[in-house]
Amino acid sequence: MLPDNTTTTFSNNDLILLTKAKQQMEDIGWAMKGINSVGNVLQNKIELLPEKQQKWLQKISYDILLKVVKTNLFSMKSAKKNTSPLNKTYKAVVTSSGILGGTFGVAAFTADLALTTKLMMRSIMDIARSEGEDLQELDTQLACLQVFALGGKSKHDDNLETGYYATRITLNTTVRGATKSASIMVSGLLKGSSNPIMQVLGAVASRFSIQVSEKFVAQAIPILGTAGGGAINLAFIHHFQNMAQAHFTIRKLERTYGEDAVRKAYEGITIA
Repeated sequence: MLPDNTTTTFSNNDLILLTKAKQQMEDIGWAMKGINSVGNVLQNKIELLPEKQQKWLQKISYDILLKVVKTNLFSMKSAKKNTSPLNKTYKAVVTSSGILGGTFGVAAFTADLALTTKLMMRSIMDIARSEGEDLQELDTQLACLQVFALGGKSKHDDNLETGYYATRITLNTTVRGATKSASIMVSGLLKGSSNPIMQVLGAVASRFSIQVSEKFVAQAIPILGTAGGGAINLAFIHHFQNMAQAHFTIRKLERTYGEDAVRKAYEGITIA
């Protein structure tokens, strides 16, 4: 249901776009439901992972995101603004990686996750650019990274603060006051935790590692095999493409109407 009490006048088309974005943000989607559908024991299996293995999953989540930032964020150009994102192409490549990973099982998990995450970031950046974002801007690059912390709202989320604007506020507090350009940021990327990108990276990785753990446990189930590995990767990228499309649609509307007005309208929308 569309809000009827906002003081800012939104066009009907923009209200429809905002409503669709909220639906995408708050529906956990078939991605995570699909991973969970392999059995109700999935969450229990994650909790039963040895502490050493849980820490390993957290570490590779951070390390892979860091590598993705270094290789992707500062290499993709902004020249092709407003072109349609190549969602299907990225899905096909990521699915193929999952099929290969499924063939070799958990042994190939790190390599598969690294390639999948790199391609997901490329897809996120592609979507951002299609919505008019400048990929050379630090704010845009941080927004791309933030997509990995977005996960919808459902009964499975427990006590995680997963509301869209709540998540943005949480992540934005880590970079408040950052005014450096992207070119300056990349030169100091590995120089201490005070770097805004490093601060966001840590916060995002802690959330992303939860989904990585689900992927790890799901791929460890023998019955899934080759086809299952591809299906899991397809679900993974489908989820983050939805999050990115919603995220950058909202940011585009904020550039037109202002962040406060869009947030109030967003919060006034009821999703059936």
